[in-house]
Amino acid sequence: MLTLETLIYGLCVLTSALCAWLLLAAFRRSRQALLLWSALCFGLLTVNNILVFSDIILLPQIDLSGARLFTALAAGTLLLCGFIWGME
Repeated sequence: MLTLETLIYGLCVLTSALCAWLLLAAFRRSRQALLLWSALCFGLLTVNNILVFSDIILLPQIDLSGARLFTALAAGTLLLCGFIWGME
C-alpha cells in the first residue's frame, strides 16, 4: 500500500537523482569542475536517500544509520573538496 510517507521518501530519491543527472549533463557541456563535484555530491545524496527509504520503509528491523551517516558525510566532503580545489 502506498502511504504518504512512502511517496515523500520516493520523491526525495527521484529529486536528488534528477539533480545529479542534470548537474552531470551541465558538466558535459561546460566542463566546469564545480559541476562535476556537485553532481558527485548529489549522486551520493541519492544513495543516502535510498538508504533512508530502505531503513524506514523497506527494512525497519535493520539499522542502516551508520551507512546513512557515512554517505551523507562523504557527499558533504566531496562538495567541500570541490569548493576548496575550485578556489585555486
